[in-house]
Amino acid sequence: MSGFLGLGPDLLIRIPALVAALTIHEYAHARVALAMGDPTPKHAGRVTLNPLAHLDPIGMIMLWITSFGWGRPVEVNPANFRGDRERGMMAVAAAGPLSNLGLALVSALILSYAPVMPAAVSGFLAVSIRMNVFLAVFNLIPLPPLDGSKVLFGILPRRIAYEYFARVQAMGPFLLLLLVFSGALWRVLGPLAFGMERLILRIAGF
Repeated sequence: MSGFLGLGPDLLIRIPALVAALTIHEYAHARVALAMGDPTPKHAGRVTLNPLAHLDPIGMIMLWITSFGWGRPVEVNPANFRGDRERGMMAVAAAGPLSNLGLALVSALILSYAPVMPAAVSGFLAVSIRMNVFLAVFNLIPLPPLDGSKVLFGILPRRIAYEYFARVQAMGPFLLLLLVFSGALWRVLGPLAFGMERLILRIAGF
């Protein structure tokens, strides 16, 4: 991730920031699904902030090395949702990226208003801001299996949503990999992520 984010922190800073970002992302999915009436994540032990319940070792290593990675997906059953299932899935999906933006803002506020802190702590907070912003922006790409595809499904009119997903459901992961490894994705996400980061830093008082 440091190649995309322009950071060069050492391993001891990057790993805790990755663990925190991925854990809060998956926990948010599980918590919102439970709040919508689906006990599936609770039965699977996912409504917890224990990182061991959420981390995928290979996904974490890939994210650290290549800026492309994942946590363990939270399984949900929309049939258990109270109210509209598509809207429920949209809420569950949006919870992950929003939680990362929230964690980025908390990190920025601490960095902005806390008294003098050790360099390792300030370095961790700086990495946390950029990492969480990137994860949020990346996951909002409207291609399966990313969260943005489920958010888009809940926003679009039903007929258009089903037509869109009938076209991209099978090839979405392949398109995503092509965008990632061709470098095209970062040329688009870079300005968006840096713009969001500047906005969060401004809100935090920098």
